[in-house]
Amino acid sequence: MPDSLTSTLTSYYDAVPYDSHPFPQSAMEHLEALAFLFGLDAPAPASARVLELGCAAGGNLIPFAARHPESRALGVDLSTVQVAQGVEVIGRAGLSNIELKAFDIAGIDASFGQFDYIVCHGVYSWVPGPVQDAILRICSENLAPNGVAYVSYNVYPGWKAREIVRDAMILRGGPRDTPDEKLSYARGMLEFLEQSARPDSVLKKALDEAMPIVRGANHSYLLHEFLEPFNAPCYFKEFVARADAHGLAYLCDAEPSTMFVQNYGEKVRDPLLRECGGSQVMMEQYLDFLVNRTFRQTLLVKQPNARDIRYRLDPARIRALEFAGSFASEDGAALALDAREQPCRAIRGLSVTLRLPVHKAVAHLLGASYPASMPADALIAAAAKLVNRPVAEIDAAVMAMLEELLILGALRIRRTPVPTATAVSGLPQALTAVRVAPGLALGAGATASACNQWHESVGLTLLERSLLPLLDGTHSHEALAEHLAAEVHGDRLRFMKDDKPLTDPSTVKEFAQQQVALALDALRRKALLTA
Repeated sequence: MPDSLTSTLTSYYDAVPYDSHPFPQSAMEHLEALAFLFGLDAPAPASARVLELGCAAGGNLIPFAARHPESRALGVDLSTVQVAQGVEVIGRAGLSNIELKAFDIAGIDASFGQFDYIVCHGVYSWVPGPVQDAILRICSENLAPNGVAYVSYNVYPGWKAREIVRDAMILRGGPRDTPDEKLSYARGMLEFLEQSARPDSVLKKALDEAMPIVRGANHSYLLHEFLEPFNAPCYFKEFVARADAHGLAYLCDAEPSTMFVQNYGEKVRDPLLRECGGSQVMMEQYLDFLVNRTFRQTLLVKQPNARDIRYRLDPARIRALEFAGSFASEDGAALALDAREQPCRAIRGLSVTLRLPVHKAVAHLLGASYPASMPADALIAAAAKLVNRPVAEIDAAVMAMLEELLILGALRIRRTPVPTATAVSGLPQALTAVRVAPGLALGAGATASACNQWHESVGLTLLERSLLPLLDGTHSHEALAEHLAAEVHGDRLRFMKDDKPLTDPSTVKEFAQQQVALALDALRRKALLTA
């Protein structure tokens, strides 16, 4: 990349640090499971070599390295400011299997070696063409033979309308001096346009779509998404063609439910199946137009592996997966093992109707163990006991249910068990890195969140943060309550009841015991306690 462009991007990212946090859809465990689902056997994340391009302060890469001490992780980013923040967090967490480097992506070559997973989130669309080519070159040349690369980017047609909004924001905000000024003036431009745009105009429709995002997103996101020096969306089909020219093949989307045409209704399914002639890429390009898609998260593999990719799901591979899910009935009632239909809300806010007793048994079992995962065979055996029927009689029904929920996006999958606790033990233990450095997930200075075993950022209350350092498997519930009571008496923590602080020692002790039970259960449900 020319020095002038490098300098422009470096100074922008130093001045406006990118939000550095986990992206669950880019987790190596997730990528491994998706590769397996569609016919490939990707390397095990536990011992994988991982490269992240544009790692910011390491918020997405550091938690992975902490979960898998036998892995090796390398992150590169132009911003020396953000890399320094990440290096500080790595030191606090005591991790020796990860390195962050302030480095120009375009300078990566064969000397860096090969990686089982390459992740490039939030970079491709936001850099000039030569850097885009470098990203795809690295995803080809530095990817291990059976490796998987993840690249996210903005796409048309959805970004056609957003470009109008971006251009208007840059017109007024671009010339200003500081990032805050740029954003303030850009927001003012949009408010003016929103008040003045003709009701039937293209501009008004573009603003109606963009304004909820502009009003709800944080400053960092808006500055990078709408006011960054570069933003070059493309059509999905164009991206796949560019990847193909670099010896890469399309595997799948990081959110696979978007790929299945049956999720869009019969009026869409049948015509597209006829029109696209078995081409998954063409199918998804048509669907992008249908839903006005703005963003993609694409998984790529080496071209020789393309011959083994299967989009018709293999029941044997589904059976070999680990599943996790949560199901709450719409009316709040418990799942009854009868033949009545029971509408439920699943993960991601999806609506699911459970019709058979065996379906309700599976949903109950998954919900009871959530956020821990269950293998298919164990799920089937447990469901058979609940409905008092032989395994052989319900096997096909359960497998069909799992496939349907998987296609819908109402289940989470992994190749190996997610080692999160299904119940709170007498000597509870939290993830080591989270216990040592609670702010790990969000980089330096953040203390209110942590990255859980599903690679999600979860919020932490002050009380939970007070308990975390002691959750090393050696402290009983009573010892934890004594710690909280001592924190209260030392005026480092305050218990309130009826808007008044508790001070009586016996009352504080009893309240502390109650709070320990509640906090530990919350930490378990947040997937922060280990099995």
